[in-house]
Amino acid sequence: MAASADEHFVATTVDDNEPTCWGCGLHLILPSYTPTFKCGWCGAITNQNIWKRESKYSYWRRLRDCFFVCVLLIFMLFVICGGVWAVYPVVFSISYFYGIFHLTITTILSISTLSTFSLAAFSCAGTPPSIMWGTYPLVGKGDLENYTFCHYCSKPKCPRSHHCQICGICVLDLDHHCPFIGNCVGAANHRHFITFLILTVVSTIYVAIMSINAGLQIWPPVSLRSRIHLHGLSTDTALAIMKEIILALLNSAEHLSTRGLLLVYLFVASISVNVGLSVLLWQQLRFIYKGETYLSHLASQGSEQDGVKDCQNLFHFFGCPYSVSRYLPIMRSSPKTHKK
Repeated sequence: MAASADEHFVATTVDDNEPTCWGCGLHLILPSYTPTFKCGWCGAITNQNIWKRESKYSYWRRLRDCFFVCVLLIFMLFVICGGVWAVYPVVFSISYFYGIFHLTITTILSISTLSTFSLAAFSCAGTPPSIMWGTYPLVGKGDLENYTFCHYCSKPKCPRSHHCQICGICVLDLDHHCPFIGNCVGAANHRHFITFLILTVVSTIYVAIMSINAGLQIWPPVSLRSRIHLHGLSTDTALAIMKEIILALLNSAEHLSTRGLLLVYLFVASISVNVGLSVLLWQQLRFIYKGETYLSHLASQGSEQDGVKDCQNLFHFFGCPYSVSRYLPIMRSSPKTHKK
């Protein structure tokens, strides 16, 4: 706990051994040596035992992030272009209107997914507010309440900000550093990151469905309906159907073509990515519902204080200032009149 110095501060020349507040520059008179203390004037918290520790692997981690971002961009472009090449000749062969409809959906999902990824990866994650500090006449009472000093950035750090050693900056409402976007997830891009996850989950489901649809059109027909209708869906029938599908695929030259192999890859890759991102999205939404970030969740583990769990946190996060119930018809009782 930080020791309070509410009434024991003097302003300038005192003994050099007396602790000095980094926020307002006042010398504090404490009853005993305290490594962490809080200034009674400006409210800044000083920790005398913190040493600046530079990470030896920050440079390599930044290179790793650049590599992951390039791989992810190439993968998304490959899925988009490869999916259009493999699926849409089959889709347009069914119906021209059917092809135009699905091409429109693909265009909307592709542009929105790439846009939200760019906003999350290449925009600032959130800059802490700048504030006057260091000199007593300029720092008012309580101006730096619960502020700490970042020894890496050499400037004040508000209670809601954390320093990321990979990016080398302090980030407001830091949730975590994501290597796949090469950026921190903070107050300024957290909404873009969640939107990117939602769009990616929807897009991978769409890719998997369209890959199955195109595959059923080009692979040899298998009499599944007749078998199920005649024999019912039993264990023997299911095994016979699976055996027929495998034999049809092995004996078919069409599925060994580039288009057939690409359809198989798109289906497997989309399902795999969907499972991983769905888990991450659920975790992120759960933290937002609780009104906390990933770092604040780690800091609060083992403590009895929990955040306020409310759907209103989700509405505020996505930019809706009011609850949905505000727009629903609510029966309000008329005000009672009091007789004098």
